[in-house]
Amino acid sequence: MKRTAIITGATSGIGKATAILLAKQGIDLILCGRRKEKLQALADQLSKGVRVHTLNFDVRDKTAVFKNINSLPHSFSRIDILINNAGNAHGLDPIQEGNTDDWDAMMDINVKGLLYVSRAVIPGMIERKNGHVINIGSTAGKEVYPGGNVYCASKFAVDAINQGMRIDLNGKGIRVGAINPGLVETAFSEVRFKGDAERAKKVYQGYTPLQAEDIAEIIWFALSRPPHVNIADLTVMCLDQASSTIVNKT
Repeated sequence: MKRTAIITGATSGIGKATAILLAKQGIDLILCGRRKEKLQALADQLSKGVRVHTLNFDVRDKTAVFKNINSLPHSFSRIDILINNAGNAHGLDPIQEGNTDDWDAMMDINVKGLLYVSRAVIPGMIERKNGHVINIGSTAGKEVYPGGNVYCASKFAVDAINQGMRIDLNGKGIRVGAINPGLVETAFSEVRFKGDAERAKKVYQGYTPLQAEDIAEIIWFALSRPPHVNIADLTVMCLDQASSTIVNKT
């Protein structure tokens, strides 16, 4: 049976790479994102091989999340795969100097946004007794690093939600797992440093970081396992990264 996947944060980075790879595998797509033009451009690119539907909303907006997902056309109403990818980091300040707007953005997108989308999608999976949820976490959800305070807290929350989700959905025919990347060369650091491209560029210099396509391939590996196999929790780093603070740069 042909499957349909919904991907949040689909217009760039890991989300976009995953959409491209899943389209190559013949999976129909529901692409979610805040940037309407980029959503449509990606949909136009991928719709030559699979059916693609776009949803333009911000995962922080609870009303918009439920309105958009609940209004999907019948042909896209059966969601087999949920990729909770939307996420962000803002700032790298010590806790006593933190920007509370940055804190709100990270908690609202990384935690509450993931919860809203999951709450909208999972009941349908339960009804059909079939589905696969992949939550994109981070090595920041496994260890805390200087200046990471609230971002790490948000990703520790994703780790806990992933575990709780797997427990709550046990016996309901739904696989649940997390992929936790280390350093991936995307726009992540540019967002964290509020558009400072030079500072962001330095994060990925002196070694070979992971690419978005590497994570997309791991996501596909998890999705393509036999139905009785669930990749519950997978952490991946590049060769030169030993931890959040130890990176071999030459």
